[in-house]
Amino acid sequence: MEAAQRFFKQAVASVGCVPDQVTTDGHNSYPRAIRETMGSDVAHRTSKYLNNRLEQDHRGIKQRSYPMRGFGTVEGAARFCCAFDELRNSFRLRHVMGEMVSLLQQRQAFLQRLVTLQRVIQAAS
Repeated sequence: MEAAQRFFKQAVASVGCVPDQVTTDGHNSYPRAIRETMGSDVAHRTSKYLNNRLEQDHRGIKQRSYPMRGFGTVEGAARFCCAFDELRNSFRLRHVMGEMVSLLQQRQAFLQRLVTLQRVIQAAS
């Protein structure tokens, strides 16, 4: 219960506002922690499918760690995740300053960044 309350307090502090609804996996301590931390106006939904955005975010890292049979050390995992996130964020342009980017523009940006990355790799070797 205390851990759930700390988590929700930290989430509200990092976001800066109280959400309208919270989706969790249905643990017994969450409803009370949400009520006490965020108030009774916050809707609490329980669904493992609606809460899947966070899990989907980690899918790429999971797929790449399976062939390696996990990570040997915590430092190795941190190094891999940092580089993987950097590359993924570089290639996955979704919006610019709040404006949506068309698929054509996304493709062109991807190709430009790919060419730049290839030049950097060639220069390093």
